[in-house]
Amino acid sequence: MAVEPGRERAVYAANPAQSRGRLHAETTSPTRNAFRRDCDRIIHSAAFRRLAHKTQVFVYHEGDHYRTRLTHTLEVVQIARSLARALGLDEDLAEALALAHDLGHPPFGHAGERALDECLSASGGFDHNAQALRIVTDLERRYAAFDGLNLSWETLEGLVKHNGPLTNREGTPVGRYARHGVPAAIAAYSKIQDLELWSYASAEAQVAALSDDIAYDAHDIDDGLRADLFTLEDISAAPFVGGILADIDREHPGLETARRAHELVRRIITRMIEDVIAECGRRVAMLRPRSAADVREAPRPIVGFSPAMDKADRDIKGFLYARMYRHDRVMRVMDDAEGVVRDLFGHYSATPADLPEEWREGIGTNDSDYARRIADYIAGMTDRYALIEHTKYFKETPELR
Repeated sequence: MAVEPGRERAVYAANPAQSRGRLHAETTSPTRNAFRRDCDRIIHSAAFRRLAHKTQVFVYHEGDHYRTRLTHTLEVVQIARSLARALGLDEDLAEALALAHDLGHPPFGHAGERALDECLSASGGFDHNAQALRIVTDLERRYAAFDGLNLSWETLEGLVKHNGPLTNREGTPVGRYARHGVPAAIAAYSKIQDLELWSYASAEAQVAALSDDIAYDAHDIDDGLRADLFTLEDISAAPFVGGILADIDREHPGLETARRAHELVRRIITRMIEDVIAECGRRVAMLRPRSAADVREAPRPIVGFSPAMDKADRDIKGFLYARMYRHDRVMRVMDDAEGVVRDLFGHYSATPADLPEEWREGIGTNDSDYARRIADYIAGMTDRYALIEHTKYFKETPELR
């Protein structure tokens, strides 16, 4: 049931006044609610600033017009707030989750993640969601009284579970975690502050997840066109996109290519947002949730695409996977980037004295703990810094072009 701006919030929306609180008790703010404070803490974190120089698809020096992790994150935030407002949900919680959703990504995007996962194969692997949790609960060191950002339970829960439950009620891993298990960082933290890994997250977390999908679809099309990896005619083979382009051509015949592309991106976002609002209304009418707890215990997400839009989303992602993410030009750069990350991991493993002093402190003799500390350090690097570090220790460093 969509709610117009200014109307009463949905009964199943998260309520900051009823937050389950923070791991470390703090006095409340006289000017900001719990979720607004979470937004502010994430924005002021070092990990958030570093997103400005981390790869989305194209590395930073390929051009100033391509998305970085930071610009992508801001676009996800805008979509998430729009959806939350339309659905009567808590905009601040949706924003906090959108702001934090990519904090755990290492340099060079998914290429860096693949490399670190390989390097940590004997130590539990690398998962960017688990890394984001480590950042906000441990690795950020900004406060006198605690490590991490001490975010509210609802934000931590949504950060971990925005894509759905990680286990069933008996604790058996499900979905993407069924094969290798729940990442150790998530399992360990949930023993300290139970994140109820068996349930769905809040409607606001579900909104943030869908907003990420919408931003990916629309803006990766934009970047792929700008990079000349494909044309508008190529992607019009996806029926949803082809229909929008036909509407644009009918309404604005002879429109130049750049405006045509921008109009396409804008309409994709609009139609997907409208679809989510309508579909959420249908799911809410069936479930009739009376609280945020009802949303968590529901048998399926209450926020999602309709079947038709879900197919459109899969069609777009299938096209982009083949024509953009697996394009020879992109793959060549990403293969080189994986090599940079593997080289750095191997170097620090063999020469721990080259780690900064604060990263050497407290390292025990456990090989797994040491490997994780190295991965934490590398994962926090920007693309640029990783390349600078590589030039210090290796004779040849790829240009990644």
